[in-house]
Amino acid sequence: MSAVKNVIKNNFRNMELNEFLGEALKDAGYGGIEVQKTPVGARITVYVTRPGLAIGRKGVGIKDLMTKLEQKFGLQNPQISVLEIPNPELNPQIMCNRIAQLIERGTAFRRAAMWSLNTIMSAGALGVEVTISGKLRTERAHFEKHTIGIVPKSGEISDKIVKRGLSHVLTKMGLMGIQLRIASKEALPQEFELKNGETDIQASAAQPSPQTEESAKNEQAPAAADEEEKGGKQQDGKT
Repeated sequence: MSAVKNVIKNNFRNMELNEFLGEALKDAGYGGIEVQKTPVGARITVYVTRPGLAIGRKGVGIKDLMTKLEQKFGLQNPQISVLEIPNPELNPQIMCNRIAQLIERGTAFRRAAMWSLNTIMSAGALGVEVTISGKLRTERAHFEKHTIGIVPKSGEISDKIVKRGLSHVLTKMGLMGIQLRIASKEALPQEFELKNGETDIQASAAQPSPQTEESAKNEQAPAAADEEEKGGKQQDGKT
């Protein structure tokens, strides 16, 4: 097997693993995985918000997952480690799943989207974008996009600071897709610096530039000359 086919096969297997674990660990707050190959076997790191539900009593949940991964995906001696996510509000996959759960329980999709925007921005994000597509109101499918803050769309900076999450939910109208993008302030490079536009505008307005001072002096000079001429004419008339 060539190297290209091997990479494609591994990526496809990781995608299937992500979907399987996302469904199996939905109640534990699944947030993503990392797969590493070792000489002993595959090492899988699972990120969740509630590790106790994923591990189970006396490790029963982990043993069950290892057995399913061996049988379904053919992984030899998989080693699973569960880690807790410190700030789940900044994880796009977790917030996607929460929006899907809210919509599944009957909450309006716009209310769920606005709740997620406010929650993520309160956690300290640079910007958030939520896109919900499908049969939202009528039989014809369309999409709605809600954005707050700054979310870069292109360039190297977007690859560094923007994280993406994707989830689906089945409603009575049909299947709805939820895509979430979160731009993190902590991932900004050192050469980037955020500035508050309002304070900069106020400061520039309070401190006049040298050009404005010179123009003001030039405007005052003709006015003073006109006053001198008027004063000289009045004196000549009196004499």
